[in-house]
Amino acid sequence: MKAVIQRVASASVFIDGVIVGKCAQGLMVLLGIAADDTEEDARIMTQKLIKLRIFCDEQGKMNRSVADIGGEMLVVSNFTLLADTSHGNRPSFIGAGDPTRAEELYKYVLSELHKTGIPVQSGRFGADMRVSIENDGPVTILLDTAQWIKKTC
Repeated sequence: MKAVIQRVASASVFIDGVIVGKCAQGLMVLLGIAADDTEEDARIMTQKLIKLRIFCDEQGKMNRSVADIGGEMLVVSNFTLLADTSHGNRPSFIGAGDPTRAEELYKYVLSELHKTGIPVQSGRFGADMRVSIENDGPVTILLDTAQWIKKTC
């Protein structure tokens, strides 16, 4: 499971010109689900998202989490994070999860995030969306559960 997270002042996601999800200060999360991802990946990703300390404290150091600042999250599915560009110029998405299973894990992540009490909104899985982001910093972090979980075949 991969995520691109951005610290934002605000973010919104639109489908057909209509806002379907938004957040104020907090995290904009683009979430990509790989073919071999499991609920364990989802649990670990959720914990990392809520605990990652990328918001500034009184001394200007990144030492606070989204929960610490009373922030919000906007989570948007994005299979293109699983692009393989190692051969040629056209990306391959063979590593992306089966859409049915990927949607289940996406909803699982959202469910786990909702349990934390952090306000969370989302895009719509599989939809053509437009995302508007007002970066704060900018601070952009790449997360990949494959770096934290030893995968076995």
